[in-house]
Amino acid sequence: MSWPALYAQLLGANHHSTSLGKVWLSVLFIFRVMVLVVAAERVWGDEQSDFTCNTLQLVFVSTPTFLVAMYVAYQNHRDKKRLLQGSARAGFHSTKAQEAELGSLKRRRLPLAGALWWTYACSLVLKLVFEGGFMYALYVVYDGFRMPRVVQCDQWPCPNLVDCFISRPTEKTIFTVFMAITSSICMVLNMAELAYLIAKNVTR
Repeated sequence: MSWPALYAQLLGANHHSTSLGKVWLSVLFIFRVMVLVVAAERVWGDEQSDFTCNTLQLVFVSTPTFLVAMYVAYQNHRDKKRLLQGSARAGFHSTKAQEAELGSLKRRRLPLAGALWWTYACSLVLKLVFEGGFMYALYVVYDGFRMPRVVQCDQWPCPNLVDCFISRPTEKTIFTVFMAITSSICMVLNMAELAYLIAKNVTR
């Protein structure tokens, strides 16, 4: 799936989210996807074939939002079926009024309550789990988000321990730190949104 297609799907799901959810989507695509594309082309250069880690992270972090999209699609399909069955029992055929009602089903904004609330809350928890897991993996792999200048290799076909020099380590370190910061911002937004949902549900 291309980035524009992914953005379109997430934007549809975000129609039913809170204001914090809309901010999260903006941070995800403006500060992560766009920078990822630039870094993949300029900083990593010929090493783009090994650049799947950060891309995989964005895909995993975005996936829980599709839970909300699937639930909304299920609700729209169920209500559309009820509307058509009700019209058939009443003896009505397809009219402009009926078509307008069907169109309003797609554009409506469902309230965050009941099953949708639980689905949305679970998607936030999954985002936090994925973000935290990838942050930890990034920290372990890059030794504290710092790209080393030299690593020692002892793999075949080298008969002895050799020094391998990494190209543009400073730029890669800056990019890695930037991705870690934006990932932390996304986690803060997810935690704030989850706390907001819980507080709103309790007061309700």
